[in-house]
Amino acid sequence: MKLLLVKPRGFCAGVVRAIDIVDIALENYGTPLYVRKEIVHNQSVVSQFREKGVVFIDELDEAPKGSVVIFSAHGVSPEVRQQALKKNLHVIDATCPLVTKVHSEVHKYEKQGYSILLIGHADHDEVEGTMGEAPEIMQLVETEDDAQTVQVPDPTKVVVLTQTTLSVDETKGLVEILTSRFPELTRPPKGDICYATQNRQDAVKHLATMDMDLLLVVGSKNSSNSARLCEVARSYHIESHLIDNVEEINPAWIENKKVVGLSAGASAPEYLVQEVVTFLQAQGATAEEVETIEEDVHFALPKELTQSRPLPQA
Repeated sequence: MKLLLVKPRGFCAGVVRAIDIVDIALENYGTPLYVRKEIVHNQSVVSQFREKGVVFIDELDEAPKGSVVIFSAHGVSPEVRQQALKKNLHVIDATCPLVTKVHSEVHKYEKQGYSILLIGHADHDEVEGTMGEAPEIMQLVETEDDAQTVQVPDPTKVVVLTQTTLSVDETKGLVEILTSRFPELTRPPKGDICYATQNRQDAVKHLATMDMDLLLVVGSKNSSNSARLCEVARSYHIESHLIDNVEEINPAWIENKKVVGLSAGASAPEYLVQEVVTFLQAQGATAEEVETIEEDVHFALPKELTQSRPLPQA
């Protein structure tokens, strides 16, 4: 059995930044340390932080007044920020800079009098935060039916933005429908699409040309970009499975397989990938690294961690 270990895979710059933020906050402030929502969508990462004393909460009401709270990489709405101010919380913002960029675009187009259509998934934390930036003028487009039926006050002033963790391929069909209905539609800037999401999907497509007959993707079930990697492989009629860790591998999957591909979603740590490699090598696999593009993206830490700021008084 040949094991194709694709690269790039795993952590993106936004995830690295978010995890570093929690680690540094633990060093600076100790516990209890609160994080609103999962810092990133990976069960292993979340579990390890819980073991260190991090408390993950769904709403700010669960954090005591004056405590330290980190906003997850997916971003939050202005309403959440106002709640934090009212509770005198010491906020550290781990929002991915690519998400922050989309939020800025929302305000730009709002000032120019545009209606905004957001392509994304309703149950995703990022979409919740972005929609909250201007709910009066924004509508969510999830499906082709949404794209065919959505209505706007002025068809000449419409812009479409996207959830950052969607790929160009995922948004292409919906954007084409919207463009056919609104010929003067302002399309989303290419930079809004997460570079890591696109790169990992392109890498899987490359593996599909190498006689791969099985793809394993390391990632959690609630990670949309991880699930999408499996969908990309299946679009090439290649069997694919999303696994949180090596223990979820069904031995029947690898029986009689000649070429197995291995990738990981943007929030999956590398050590989980290496555990899968070790397991497959024990089954006789020979590993080969396949690099499709070199990533060299880094995001700076937020000012809350680079400037000396005292904790607020409860």
